[in-house]
Amino acid sequence: MSNASETPHRRLEPGRIVIASHNPGKLREIEDLMAPYGFKVVSAGALDLPEPEETGTTFEANAELKAVAAATASGLPALADDSGFCVAALDGQPGVYSARWGGPEKDFAMAMRTVEEKLQAAGATTDAQRRGSFVAVLCLAWPDGESVFFRGEIEGQIVWPPRGDGGFGYDPMFQPDGHSRTFAEMSPEEKHGRSLDGPALSHRARAFQTFSKACLESA
Repeated sequence: MSNASETPHRRLEPGRIVIASHNPGKLREIEDLMAPYGFKVVSAGALDLPEPEETGTTFEANAELKAVAAATASGLPALADDSGFCVAALDGQPGVYSARWGGPEKDFAMAMRTVEEKLQAAGATTDAQRRGSFVAVLCLAWPDGESVFFRGEIEGQIVWPPRGDGGFGYDPMFQPDGHSRTFAEMSPEEKHGRSLDGPALSHRARAFQTFSKACLESA
């Protein structure tokens, strides 16, 4: 196992790669980000791979569980994401349990209501008290057991009521710093940012930018 601060990085050659996720929103985003690099992307669901139980207590641990399981089962390199919404006034919750706050049906409208109810109960009513961040960790795993991690974060304001119909998850209640719209009010291009040399915007795009520079681009 290694992390993104270590060098040199093992280059990932174009070919088939498994996206170790059963989340349609994450799949769309990662497929979109991978598109320029000439990979044939296949999802864990398309390969009928089971979704491993996320028993880790960190984003890194859960990302590795998914990536290693997919790489081992498929014999292909696998890229997994674990991400979450971290609310400062709630001591970082829901964090790694962000999806679970949506219940078995992954109802994020309910999850967002739960966040707002807890903020109100905590007396978090001012802008300064309603701060949050999105965190994403990508884990790239090879079938031979090597894995590497890339982390991205973005901070912003928690808004209520939710705004926008795009994105997924908690996007409608998160307004990134420096912007007047929520993630759900942005196009995918705006949310991610397209320049590899300029700053990416979303947490997943920031993690992916680090990953792409380390493992996809020519030296």
